[in-house]
Amino acid sequence: MKLASIRLIASDIKSMVAFYELVTGYRADWLAPVFAEVVTPGAVVAIGSAETVALFKEGSAEPRANKTAILEFMVSDVDAEFARLKDHVEVVHEPKDLPWGNRTAQLCDPEGTRVALYTPVTAAARQRFSGR
Repeated sequence: MKLASIRLIASDIKSMVAFYELVTGYRADWLAPVFAEVVTPGAVVAIGSAETVALFKEGSAEPRANKTAILEFMVSDVDAEFARLKDHVEVVHEPKDLPWGNRTAQLCDPEGTRVALYTPVTAAARQRFSGR
């Protein structure tokens, strides 16, 4: 089994796509007016408009309702990425070191999902993530 993508449901798909294009530096592939994918080397962020929920089961997903997930992007320099983005996005917290060896900053996408950018800073963390 392979995790193919993370799909987010958006009430404003254009602002969501613009956010993930800005954060990742990759252009979205619009596969339909109500669906786009931002394909990065490590993962795909799929974004569907709220209208797409009815194609699966009405009410099964809801924009702005997430309180459990944090999308994480490993970057080579979290401080530089934070400096590039901080004036253009909602900041949850500035870069700081975490006990498990990562330096991380957290942002919020237009629908409220938390997005972490991190850089492994200890030898153990770098080794743990070197295969990704």
